[in-house]
Amino acid sequence: MEYSPTVRGRRLIREIERLRRERGLSMEAAAQQLGWSTSKMYRLENGRSRITTDDLEEMLDLYGVRSPQRDALIQLGRDARKRGWWTAYADIFTGSYMSMEAEASSIRVNAHMVPGILQIPGYAREVITRTRPAISPEEAERRLAARAARQEALLGRDSAPEIHVVLDEAVLHRQVGGPESFRSQLTGLCEAAARPNLILQVSPFAVGANAGMDGKFTLLAFSDSEDPPVAYVEGLMGDVYIEASDDVDQFSLAWTHLVTQALSPDESLSMISAQVKECT
Repeated sequence: MEYSPTVRGRRLIREIERLRRERGLSMEAAAQQLGWSTSKMYRLENGRSRITTDDLEEMLDLYGVRSPQRDALIQLGRDARKRGWWTAYADIFTGSYMSMEAEASSIRVNAHMVPGILQIPGYAREVITRTRPAISPEEAERRLAARAARQEALLGRDSAPEIHVVLDEAVLHRQVGGPESFRSQLTGLCEAAARPNLILQVSPFAVGANAGMDGKFTLLAFSDSEDPPVAYVEGLMGDVYIEASDDVDQFSLAWTHLVTQALSPDESLSMISAQVKECT
């Protein structure tokens, strides 16, 4: 399985690259002085391989880093290697998303289905099995357990992030899992909207073309200013992490337009509540 760095891991990578550049060393020159291959240096600086404590100390020696900065970076390296709850589901949660979500201070979601963090079991089971026709019953149950663990970890923690979701109105009409399960899911959305850290809006059909039509995306922001925001796009063929500031700005602009055009939270709750009644 390819290594995927955590938020702290990404911060460590940025620091290591900055220190190398400050010493006036190219990647090739640094690798040569360390007795490494250039490919190893490339993998470390691009998050393809984990930075071990030994590797880190060798780089800090080469770059002339002394304490207290040295101690702080070594501690950062240790923190980056800590195992999170999601490692128990490494077969389900690949990539870096879960580690980033776990440290995010704000999560903004443009959704074309009920987001996983707000799905009830019946809805989740239908989504898992229908979107992955080849999945076995055992794997489906494994994914359901992973989704429940994610909800508990994210929504049940003391420092829960601010969550803002914009749902396409189509989500409120597509009966996933049958009438009873779907009604329970809509009721669950109404209950979720009462959470103090969650904002739920609906992008109505009446808006027409809008900034969220190109597909679902998530924007993650972090409390530490050293950790830049990340845009995340999940697809059938893999996940994409957008970190370049200009590219993230494009998603942020789309989000601003999407939120502005969507119904207010109160209006959205009224629409969802009306749909609950339609299902009875």
